[in-house]
Amino acid sequence: MSVREFAIAALLSRLQTALAIRNPAPLVLRGENVPQRLPPGGLVVLRDGEAIEETAILSPLAWAIEHRAEVEVTVGGATPVARTILLDALLVDIAAAIAADRTLGGAVEWAQPGAPDFEDVEFEGAAAARAASVPVALFFTVAGSPLA
Repeated sequence: MSVREFAIAALLSRLQTALAIRNPAPLVLRGENVPQRLPPGGLVVLRDGEAIEETAILSPLAWAIEHRAEVEVTVGGATPVARTILLDALLVDIAAAIAADRTLGGAVEWAQPGAPDFEDVEFEGAAAARAASVPVALFFTVAGSPLA
């Protein structure tokens, strides 16, 4: 398993563990297609993202990598206020889960959630839904090739 894959898997595990205590718990997926129906607790999808910066470190050769994963959060609700409250609560829980262990159990040197981007979306069976996309910067070092 590559260092990048290990970091993303650790982030997914951290999100699944932290959000499982909510009632109802959101469905937490990684890189999958969004289901047709929105679960009552919301939907959290982790996208692998992309490497933002790779910096060579010499002697011995290593690479300092900043990788940005995307956490997409979608919630439904009967009213705009209900959707906003649920979305805000999930975003706070996601940020708190990352802040509680910035190294994601030693998988990265530092994890940092960014500011969310919001949008209104439509789902089958839901009058309306509210969504946010949160970038999460993962910083780690790879010995040798940056592709490792």
